[in-house]
Amino acid sequence: MSRYREIDLAAVRTVSIQERENKVQRRQFGRPAPWPGAVAWMEALPDLLAAQNLKQLVAALRAARDRRRPVVFMLGGHVMKCGVSPYLVDLARQGFITHFASNGSLSIHDVEVSLFGRTSEDVADTLERGVFGMVRETPEFMFRAFATGASRAEGMGECLGRALLEAAAPNADCSLLAQAYALEIPFTVHVSLGGDILHQHPGADGAILGELSLRDFRILAATLVALEGGVVVNLGSAVVMPEVFLKALTVARNTRGPVQGFTTANLDMIQHYRPVENVLRRPTQTSGQSLPITGHHEILVPLLHALLTPA
Repeated sequence: MSRYREIDLAAVRTVSIQERENKVQRRQFGRPAPWPGAVAWMEALPDLLAAQNLKQLVAALRAARDRRRPVVFMLGGHVMKCGVSPYLVDLARQGFITHFASNGSLSIHDVEVSLFGRTSEDVADTLERGVFGMVRETPEFMFRAFATGASRAEGMGECLGRALLEAAAPNADCSLLAQAYALEIPFTVHVSLGGDILHQHPGADGAILGELSLRDFRILAATLVALEGGVVVNLGSAVVMPEVFLKALTVARNTRGPVQGFTTANLDMIQHYRPVENVLRRPTQTSGQSLPITGHHEILVPLLHALLTPA
């Protein structure tokens, strides 16, 4: 037994998600639409700097799909909150994404949008009142999914996607978790204990969380074994996914030999230190290419979708 005092999570007060103010609603999400002139517009761009990077990313994604190479999209929680999941779902359906990987927060926002059509509480308000992250419905659903997933030896993303489909979630059409499961492509979730609202609740089981997320780490590493000629895109994860990627790539190279000749890209509002080092520079220092593109996800993701899937 530890010599230090622990807080008793059984004493936490929960609230219903129906009572919580949410900043993001399903009706605000984007809708993929054809853009007949997209490719011509891109080709007319200067062949310099960010425009050149955009052209090279589109070419790399097309080549990876044509050659059936892995395309991994690594996601931060903000990506789900800016309404672009319908574009990512469509790209996955068309073979441009073969593996989703995210931190824990994106999985929570995905579940809430899928089940309730809303997410993203007002943290300043709920933190002040001591109820930040204390909705009861979200953890109850996810903990049930995790328990079943553990009994079936599934990964965390896998069991959540299956659970959303089995629950006939009203907004499963824009759920990355649910649609990845339906498409039979991996969605791996990489949690940081203490970093997600789930860990504030008495039902949080560290053994199950660790088992499922560590299994997802091994699933991601297995994907990276075949990454030559593939693409890894980081969307909005400043810390967790760049760190996970570096370790998973190391495991792939350690167990299977050289994994070289792939493209990495970082699409975000700011080019943070860890994505630049761990996604762009270090993995491609001897081969391949790295492509930084700076901008807002709610613009870049629809733009990338239009360039890859013109009318």
